[in-house]
Amino acid sequence: MPFHSEHAPDSGEALQLAGKQKEALQAYASALRENPDDPRILSNCGGLLCEMGDFSSAMQLLRKATDLAPDFADAWSNFGNTLLQSQMFNESVWAYTRCLELNSSHKHALSNIGVALDGMGLHSQALTFHDIAIRLDALNPETRTNRAISLLAAGNYPEGFAEYEWRWKTRTTAWHGMETPLWDGKPFTGKTVLIHTEGGFGDVLQFARFLPQVKALGGQLILRIRPELRDLLARMQIVDAVLVEEEPIPAHDFQIPILSLPLALKTTLDTLPFPEGYLHASEEKICRWQKILHDDTGKLRVGLVWAGAPHKEIREAEIADRRRSMSLACLAPLATCSANVSFYSLQLGEPASQLAASPDGLNIIDHTASLHSFDDTAALISCLDLVIAVDTSTAHLAAALGKTVWLLSRYDQCWRWLSHRTDTPWYASLKIYQQTRPLDWSAPVNAIQQDLLHHSAQQIDLERRSY
Repeated sequence: MPFHSEHAPDSGEALQLAGKQKEALQAYASALRENPDDPRILSNCGGLLCEMGDFSSAMQLLRKATDLAPDFADAWSNFGNTLLQSQMFNESVWAYTRCLELNSSHKHALSNIGVALDGMGLHSQALTFHDIAIRLDALNPETRTNRAISLLAAGNYPEGFAEYEWRWKTRTTAWHGMETPLWDGKPFTGKTVLIHTEGGFGDVLQFARFLPQVKALGGQLILRIRPELRDLLARMQIVDAVLVEEEPIPAHDFQIPILSLPLALKTTLDTLPFPEGYLHASEEKICRWQKILHDDTGKLRVGLVWAGAPHKEIREAEIADRRRSMSLACLAPLATCSANVSFYSLQLGEPASQLAASPDGLNIIDHTASLHSFDDTAALISCLDLVIAVDTSTAHLAAALGKTVWLLSRYDQCWRWLSHRTDTPWYASLKIYQQTRPLDWSAPVNAIQQDLLHHSAQQIDLERRSY
């Protein structure tokens, strides 16, 4: 959001620049009481409300700002941001276009119109705007990271992952604090490389596939991750030590965040390793689950996950989680499959409370009280036939185990699933069911319902023939 060059210390602009959003909002509200028709205050306050995730209130202020000052480019840019966050992609492109008609060098609008086009899967068009924005401001980390996501979503991994290194300079990515040299992919015989956590659980699970390639290039390999992943990833028997983040960091020669491995290894779409799976559950825990589930042998066993983790500490991640998650009620059509299917909850966290009001006919068995780590969840998944999940860590876990996964993906889906595909080079066993309209789960859920009816009927028929 643009600001004037000089602000009083207690102005909304100054407070917002200082990261004091609540105080800034109060200052804007006070200023609007005195000057309710000031387009600049309306625009800046609307931009702040958009950043805070209150899109409805932001929309009202920004509509008023653009009505009062139709030649105010910044207001159109902020309006575009709010429309974009509301998943109104065509409308956001229109607002950004209005901004650019007034100011063709408006770098925020140029970059964000690219983001809107990326959200619609129009990556080659998006890159045109990302490139122009970078020519105007080559050192802007948000602009560079937007371009990186566009390249990755288009499948250009060499250039995309190189550009993605700009993420460490954005305001939304916390620096990992490692000062040892970054490993560049070269052999490290006699040396030690530390690979450390970045992003959420799903990111680590997805990128753990690269560990064997790193180990093959040299000496000692240390993996530093969150404790919930330790037992599962240690079973890969690739690294020399698996540490949790609370433990002291041992001496090492090089370090690398786990999402930087594809760049170091010069990965392309054609060289992604182990799409068939690379994780293994505990045989002992699998046997335990088989005993628990032994009575349920006549039906297809299907795990369900309908929501991700909100990551409330990161505003942008929380907003994205609203788009990737659904309510359990959205899965009501699956109740028609219950004659041949037993559903098992794999849902953890607050959304699991929705089981108390499951849709009629959708009877879901819940053993999640026994899941204390990803190793526990991996063993339960190993006893299931299929996992249906939104784009969250459990989907990565199941696919990395080689289990069939049907992924419910939002309209502006994550870059890792590419665009206009129902399959993925990352996981051979994963099928994508993407929203055909923003924020509307009906089409992918109905498609899954039909496929599940067919799949479960086939399974039961095969079992009957085997007797």
